[in-house]
Amino acid sequence: MIKKRFLAGAAVAALAALGAVGPLPLSVKPAIAATEVKVVVNRQAITSYQIQLRQAFLRLRRAPATADAATKELIDEAVKKQEIRRRGISIPDSAVDEAYANFARQNNLSTAQLGQLFGQAGFSGDAFKEYIRVQMGWGQAVRLNVQQTERLSEQDVVQRMLQQGGEKPTTTEYTLQQIVFVLPQGASKDRRTAEANAMRQRFQNCDSAFQLARGLRDVTVRDLGRVAQPELPPRWKDEITRLSAGGTTRPQVTERGVEFIAICNTRKISDDHAAQLVYQAKDLESLSAAEPDAALLKKLRDQATIVRR
Repeated sequence: MIKKRFLAGAAVAALAALGAVGPLPLSVKPAIAATEVKVVVNRQAITSYQIQLRQAFLRLRRAPATADAATKELIDEAVKKQEIRRRGISIPDSAVDEAYANFARQNNLSTAQLGQLFGQAGFSGDAFKEYIRVQMGWGQAVRLNVQQTERLSEQDVVQRMLQQGGEKPTTTEYTLQQIVFVLPQGASKDRRTAEANAMRQRFQNCDSAFQLARGLRDVTVRDLGRVAQPELPPRWKDEITRLSAGGTTRPQVTERGVEFIAICNTRKISDDHAAQLVYQAKDLESLSAAEPDAALLKKLRDQATIVRR
């Protein structure tokens, strides 16, 4: 859901416009060299350099590229970043790099060519990656906020069931295990990923995971308990739902290291709690993307201390 929103949003418009953007005039470059703080959002500074970069990004999107428009977007982005951090959301570099590479492929470009085009337009590949990271993290923050603030009551659940003939919906409950190959400083991600894949090949069931981990260095195994399908983490959800007991997801590089998820057991559940989760998940999917985004963003912006200089 998050990725679809992102791919369908302003970033696609930016890439569609890349071919029409040539190098910026030479006179623009000296102006970028001098920078000063223009706005402070909850003690987070926004500089004139950042505003100029964002103006270039707005031009790529064929949007109004005034300093005011760029500043407003950066203020919104600052409060989004702060909410993402507050909720403990972390988007791994691998997910950002994959999204960046997908944009390049969709526009018949290599990642190097895409970075070069950004540079010619006065923007940068690194800045675009940061934009991707914020969009992904913000999508998760919005979803968590909706889950917490719009939780269905027991009366709501009963009413929904009555509307559907009194039958309780069914969902799958997974018993999960998390295996993390810790990445010490200087360790190779590729090597640790290969080690994780080697363990997956030997993996038979969750009871054997602790024994397998004992013979390996810097590996932790943690039982995650039972998780209903609507509550699965977005990062792992699609892959987990395709697996059965004894299966494992592909390793991913995360903030904890290189990790994968093992499915210990699955079962169908149909009770009041399951009904609440299923109905709420359906409500989340049917919500207009702009509504929960706009409501949360307005709330955070109204609560923020914003000082313009």
